[in-house]
Amino acid sequence: MVIKKTKSLCPECLKPLDAEVYEEQGKVMIKKECPEHGSFNNVYWSDSDIYRKAEGCDYVGKGLQNPQTDIDKNCPMDCGICPDHESHTILGLIDVTNRCNLKCPVCFANAAVSKYLYEPTYEEIRQMLRNLRSNKPVPTPAIQYAGGEPTIRKDIVDLIKLAKEEGFSHTQIATNGIRLAKRPELAKDLKEAGLNTIYLQFDGITEEPYINNRGKNLLPFKIDAIENCRKANLGIVLVPTIVKGINDNQIGDIIRFAVDNLDIIRGVNFQPVSFAGRTPADQVEAQRVTIPDFQKMVEKQTNSKIALDDFYPASSVHSISEFVQVLEDEPQVTFTCHQHCGTATYIFIDNGDIIPITRFVDVDRFFELLEKSTGDIKNGGIRGKAKSVARATLELPRTIDRSEAPESVDIKNILTSVFKDRSYKSLGDFHHKTLLISCMHFMDPWNFDEDRVKRCVIHYALPDGRIIPFCTMNSIYRQEVEKEFSIPLKDN
Repeated sequence: MVIKKTKSLCPECLKPLDAEVYEEQGKVMIKKECPEHGSFNNVYWSDSDIYRKAEGCDYVGKGLQNPQTDIDKNCPMDCGICPDHESHTILGLIDVTNRCNLKCPVCFANAAVSKYLYEPTYEEIRQMLRNLRSNKPVPTPAIQYAGGEPTIRKDIVDLIKLAKEEGFSHTQIATNGIRLAKRPELAKDLKEAGLNTIYLQFDGITEEPYINNRGKNLLPFKIDAIENCRKANLGIVLVPTIVKGINDNQIGDIIRFAVDNLDIIRGVNFQPVSFAGRTPADQVEAQRVTIPDFQKMVEKQTNSKIALDDFYPASSVHSISEFVQVLEDEPQVTFTCHQHCGTATYIFIDNGDIIPITRFVDVDRFFELLEKSTGDIKNGGIRGKAKSVARATLELPRTIDRSEAPESVDIKNILTSVFKDRSYKSLGDFHHKTLLISCMHFMDPWNFDEDRVKRCVIHYALPDGRIIPFCTMNSIYRQEVEKEFSIPLKDN
């Protein structure tokens, strides 16, 4: 059964192709045909029922008021961002170097095998930051320095200070942690410079996944990096790259490791491998992990302490942004990413037990309440706003089953403070008492879907002023960008 028509890519030549997303034997597939390289038929989502459930969180954004490129060759060949893009940038990325101290087979950046040095200057990075902050109607709030390995740069601490100077409220570094492990003072320096989060590559709790994914046993470095961040009070998000047959059996163990280190670990963002690196084409389906696969693995490996139904698409929180937007009467960061891009849940830890937020908060009713209140405020003027806020504050506790809530967290007061008093300290308290378990499935040329690209909210900033969605950058643009703005290594 055909679900939709879209555009995809030929995995061989990257030429845009007409594609069809369809259901077959309980799975959602994507197929296309290249005149030169033949037909391709790949898994899009491994469970059609879960695919359809996610459809309920389909929220189309309004894009940017000031796109940087024109529509010429059509999506996905006009990235920059073009007027066809339907979401604004929530997380900006800047590759500050393509140098790396590893040669990982699963790296979509392919960093260490390049014969070019891509390393924007301090002033070029300043301009890229300003380009992200100039987005309208909402300046990009968060920045992540990536690569390569960003901690290789001697000025990485100064680059964090620069991001804060340019107005970013949240700063991250994506790192393998080796330098953080070897240089205990680095975590302290980064924290003092204003770094909020270490995005730590973390593939498992035994040595085998690192040997397979990274070429050597990096687990001792991960543990040392975590300890050094703990001493500096620098928050960590663990980022496992999940490959079927390599570490998909450690998902539950990784979650338990995060629970045991809740004082410093803020979340786990699982990322099923994206085949834009050096994985042979004949291994793609054998190693593919989709979002439904992930959710089922979590349920099985946590003995249903975290269940499949505890997860919601990342776009589900759209109603929160809309409510705050009409309340504050100014544009807000809005999660209008595609409903099939990612999934997430929050868990609380109470006396060692895992309690997902869905066990004591009626999430669907909560979102419905916010959507109704948003509509009432839009239609009711100033008096309507006061009435709606009062009603929402009154009805909010009714979405919470306090008998099932963890004793250590007063979820009612936290939510009331956030929505009635706009207390963002309360929001911070919420994040520090929970663990975010999420999965972001980035696309590659095999499962590439233009509909998802148009809704992307994670964008790379480039030295020439362009801002490019994550999955088109790593599937199409990376090689040409690095060559254009690089110098040959022999000249360096």
